[in-house]
Amino acid sequence: MDLYFECRSGISGDMSVAALLDLGASREKLDKALKSMNLENEFTYKISDVQINSIKATDFDVILPHNEHHHEHDHNEEPHHHHHEHRNLDDVNAIIDKADTTERAKNLAKKIFKIVAEAESKVHGKDIKDVHFHEVGAIDSIADIVSFSVLFDDLNPEKVYFSPLTEGAGTVECQHGTLPVPVPAVCEIASKYHLPLRFTDNDGEMVTPTGAAIAAALYTGEPLPETFTIESVGYGAGKRKYKNPVLRVMKIKGE
Repeated sequence: MDLYFECRSGISGDMSVAALLDLGASREKLDKALKSMNLENEFTYKISDVQINSIKATDFDVILPHNEHHHEHDHNEEPHHHHHEHRNLDDVNAIIDKADTTERAKNLAKKIFKIVAEAESKVHGKDIKDVHFHEVGAIDSIADIVSFSVLFDDLNPEKVYFSPLTEGAGTVECQHGTLPVPVPAVCEIASKYHLPLRFTDNDGEMVTPTGAAIAAALYTGEPLPETFTIESVGYGAGKRKYKNPVLRVMKIKGE
């Protein structure tokens, strides 16, 4: 079984988690991993069904109890992040090591975080050890990345394919001010890992740094088979208000 990430409406952490849940990845393993990190006082999460253009999709929502913030397409530099403890990469890796999950899932989560941290390090002109995770995504990105890694490990595909990552236009507001879309961290990740991009005139961010890092961690450059059969399809809901905020992930088998 292979996975095809159809990123025609962008990609973010929460969309990726939701799509794998919709595909049938183990919610039990997800619950066990997140509870074992002992961060209940910092976030809760909700998994629900929503309608995206009349299609049933899964929504994964990380809720930050200090201000009841529900993360919105998980842009990694939202202003609310300064309310939470600032962690560097070593701190985050220590949290991941606590998770009750496989070593393969932990290693994938660490790989994704390192990709984001390296990009933020270059963008901000800091040593990677000095990049704190109010810049790289704080608690909601920990939840998204660990969740994705646990679910991906549960599905255990042989190969992974990606469509071009579709991005919007304009600007986005963050803790550092107004940034152009794609945000600088996404540009760095796309450049370093040779991710294919395409642009639309949708106003705002469609590819987040976490989403780009997930793609970078798994992208091989191998083209999608010319013919394949679809075993099942998962729809992960996004939270930005544009034309079709959904990530579609397919279980496929090449012919």
